[in-house]
Amino acid sequence: MGTESVDWLINKINEKISYIIVYDLLDSLNTNGNEFGRLQNFLKKISACALQLIYHHPTNLIYTNTLDCQLIKKTHHFTSNTKTMASIFFSVLLALSVLSSPFLLNANAHTKLGFSADLIHRDSPKSPFYNPTETSAQRLRNVVHRSVNRVVHFNGKDASVNSPQTEITSDGGEYLMNISLGTPPFPIMAIADTGSDLLWTQCKPCDDCYTQDGPLFDPKASSTYKDVSCSSRQCTALENQATCSTEDNTCSYTLSYGDKSYTKGNVAADTVTLGSTDNRPVQLKNIVIGCGHNNAGTFSKKGSGIIGLGGGSVSLISQLGDSIDGKFSYCLVPLSSDNDKTSKINFGTNAVVSGNGTVSTPLITKSQATFYYLTLESVSVGSKSIKYPSVSDSYGSSGKGNIIIDSGTTLTMFATDFYSELEDAVASSIDAEKINDPQNVLSLCYSATAKLNVPVITMHFDGADVKLDSSNAFIQISEDLVCFAFRGDDQLAIYGNIAQMNFLVGYDTVSKTVSFKPADCAKM
Repeated sequence: MGTESVDWLINKINEKISYIIVYDLLDSLNTNGNEFGRLQNFLKKISACALQLIYHHPTNLIYTNTLDCQLIKKTHHFTSNTKTMASIFFSVLLALSVLSSPFLLNANAHTKLGFSADLIHRDSPKSPFYNPTETSAQRLRNVVHRSVNRVVHFNGKDASVNSPQTEITSDGGEYLMNISLGTPPFPIMAIADTGSDLLWTQCKPCDDCYTQDGPLFDPKASSTYKDVSCSSRQCTALENQATCSTEDNTCSYTLSYGDKSYTKGNVAADTVTLGSTDNRPVQLKNIVIGCGHNNAGTFSKKGSGIIGLGGGSVSLISQLGDSIDGKFSYCLVPLSSDNDKTSKINFGTNAVVSGNGTVSTPLITKSQATFYYLTLESVSVGSKSIKYPSVSDSYGSSGKGNIIIDSGTTLTMFATDFYSELEDAVASSIDAEKINDPQNVLSLCYSATAKLNVPVITMHFDGADVKLDSSNAFIQISEDLVCFAFRGDDQLAIYGNIAQMNFLVGYDTVSKTVSFKPADCAKM
């Protein structure tokens, strides 16, 4: 909406046009931030003025275009003053409602969004997964076990029911977000997963569902819920995960997991409301979701679904698209921090990572679009540099894009041979006695009471050197045991979240970069 359009609209409102014309104009014109802000300020002023005029005796007042709402003596006689003022008032109210509606915050609109939300660690007291009977050491041990199990999440994720499957976990991810579905908003807390695409939750009626502590989403209770048709682009975007009903032409989805867990249901579009750290929830219209009516397996009864933040076409990031310029970032608070400190995830204009200390590396696109691939060239321990091998991964790619960055995997995983060389370099730099991990999950451990002189470990990505703090390299998994937070695994290399803590990590899916900037995430 340009300057001339705004001037024209303001003049028309001053001429007391009907609310229908105001609505049609706002609904049809593209918006420009500065001009739209000017129009919004005008409407706020005129609505206040109209209220004053309506609530005073109409025969003693007239409306003035100066917008100062002066209560002046009658100079002209309006035979239908009350009706005219009411028309203006309701025109303004409707225009204001359009201005503040999800129409302007929709991913399909031209408005640029910038907002931040809490990322709640699943072991936080704010999480439904929190177990108050567990000790801190037990929670950390569970984190490690989940991380090991999650590796297979990337080797067969979202496979169709009839395709070959490898073992993958169905309850992965370490962070949760508060969102609401439908109109009126129905709140759920779901796992935020950079290794998944579709946003899905269990829905009524649940023909065959796993037990869930929280209430289920009822699509019939949402005035904005709509099943999508088989011919829609939303359905075709799911590719082999979508099927069609010949009876009613509705699109269905099936996501199955290697542990025999699965979710099946309707592909739908509905309003999604994201909680925001400034207490101004962000409403997004026509977001594709999965409404699961048949879900079973190892899903936790504490969970309410998945928020897909991957790179695929139906992920929340992709659906927000131009409205966030393809940008999101997060800052993960270290696990050892105060439980009251919450990590943050940022979108759009809030997600820009820049300034002193910022380094960036190319984001590599592969056939498996869900995952975010980076290129690791080497890792240095002190002055010793260890070149990362250029070997083909499970997708047949070599060299570029040899490691996945993931917020839901705790440990960093390397090919076994490379990890062994890395571990030897770290161990040779630490003058302390090694202790075996009783559960044989991590292979380089020391006494928690030992004074460890941890060497500087630097990840040399393509064009970006990321220097790790000791808290990024070691994790205390019990009261008396501290272990190297890296592990050998030949399935796939993953840059885990411990290595990312106290970094502002920014994803730009348009410029195809991932940026790192050291930060105190507890203060953000």
